[in-house]
Amino acid sequence: MPRRGRIPLRERVYHALRRDLAAGAFVPTERLGEERLADTYGVSRTPVREALVRLHADGLVERHADGLYPYRPRLDELDHLYELRIVLEARGIQRMHPDALAGHDLASIRAELDIWRALRDNPPEPGPALAADEQFHTVLLAAAGNAALADALAAVHIRVRPVRTLDVPTPDRIATMTTEHIAIAEQLLSGDATAALHTLTTHIDTSRAHVLARAQHAMELTKLARAVRD
Repeated sequence: MPRRGRIPLRERVYHALRRDLAAGAFVPTERLGEERLADTYGVSRTPVREALVRLHADGLVERHADGLYPYRPRLDELDHLYELRIVLEARGIQRMHPDALAGHDLASIRAELDIWRALRDNPPEPGPALAADEQFHTVLLAAAGNAALADALAAVHIRVRPVRTLDVPTPDRIATMTTEHIAIAEQLLSGDATAALHTLTTHIDTSRAHVLARAQHAMELTKLARAVRD
């Protein structure tokens, strides 16, 4: 692991593990052993142990009887995470009422609008689309002027991302997402926070229903696979 400035080793290991957990780099059913992780990151077990303690507190790893594993949400937890997204992002929109728009970062919203208009003309691949989607929602919330809200949303994205990464969006879904992002940004910039809030909540609810349905279907297929053999 390359050295970067004077950042403490435990911080670098923590952020590297957090990044790799979010990217789905670890098999969910494989134990996060300290010795193996220390070899992977080229460090001793101490910073790995400290990083795992923090990640457990973050909710990104969970403790089983035989050790720590990557966090895997139950179906109800996945639903709750999407509900939390709605609460956080709706609050951001509510902070951007017309009388207060001058105090918020409209330039970043305009920049996102330009990005999504360009993506409308040149649709991204599924992987980049997911990253761009998360960026849009995080930037939108950060523009509302409360960094704590944006940080909380980033933590939700990390916990949901492994599930979303496995659900490859179709071109039609990417096109719909693009259209809705453009509408939300345009409504906010025009001062119509009420319309933006409605579009946003409908947008997230649609994604929530789709992800939950796909997760439920995957669980049913897994049960079916266990009931048969080659």
